[in-house]
Amino acid sequence: MSAKSLRARMAETGLVHIMAAHSPFSAILAEEAGFDGLWASGFELSALYGLPDMSLISMTQHLDMLRAIAGRTRLPIVADIDTGYGNVINVIHAITEYERAGASAVVIEDKTFPKVTSLVADGRQDLLRIEEFQGKIEAAITARSDPDFLVIARTEALIASLGEAEALHRAHAYAEAGADMILIHSKRKTPCEIESFSRAWTGSVPLVIVPNAYPDLDAKRVKALGNVCMMIYGNYGIRAAATAMQETFRRIIADGGVQNVKDIVPVDEIFRIQNMHEAKAAEARFLR
Repeated sequence: MSAKSLRARMAETGLVHIMAAHSPFSAILAEEAGFDGLWASGFELSALYGLPDMSLISMTQHLDMLRAIAGRTRLPIVADIDTGYGNVINVIHAITEYERAGASAVVIEDKTFPKVTSLVADGRQDLLRIEEFQGKIEAAITARSDPDFLVIARTEALIASLGEAEALHRAHAYAEAGADMILIHSKRKTPCEIESFSRAWTGSVPLVIVPNAYPDLDAKRVKALGNVCMMIYGNYGIRAAATAMQETFRRIIADGGVQNVKDIVPVDEIFRIQNMHEAKAAEARFLR
């Protein structure tokens, strides 16, 4: 689906719900559940490889998965490109490649490279100089070929404990550099910082939030804020998958078999998601 359709969906509903995906399979499930779009999550892909989210997954690995996801879904994809994989030259290259791969938007954060995931305890959270990150945003805007392709600037000022004033200062600077939206994130367990930032935000571009650490901030409360147009559910897919696999695998070991594994989907449901019927129909028609 095009970047234009993502913008249209935001204009139509006022708030779009974007679910993290780490594979085409999870993307299909998110689309069937009714989400407006997908978050090509660096955290989830890192977890899929069994690696920490610390810039260890390459752009090539992320692009390969994004292309695979784009080939199996009609939903627009918001790509998590961390710090842009380097300086402004890397950002220009990344924007070109992600747009070509099927993304409708990218999120770039103002940390230094290599980054450390935002919510890990005692993680290194060093931010770029404002002017340098403005250059990254300007480079991204210049590099895109589709004017509807969204460049979302993510400030980690609250994550780095620099306070609301610094977060607002950076957000305004990034909007001035051309960012289409501002993603504001917090490590608090309550939504107080996010709601306070939203009430103080006077910029002309809307906000994006990732309410993983503060789940009480639901769609009703978000809509009441009036300037948040996108909610990203950033790690629920991989966590849900891990929960189900841990429970099932441990049950099998404890029981010495699969006799008590009953609360999982039948194989026929996997066949359905895989479009097995289409493959069988094609084989019946063409295989001679």
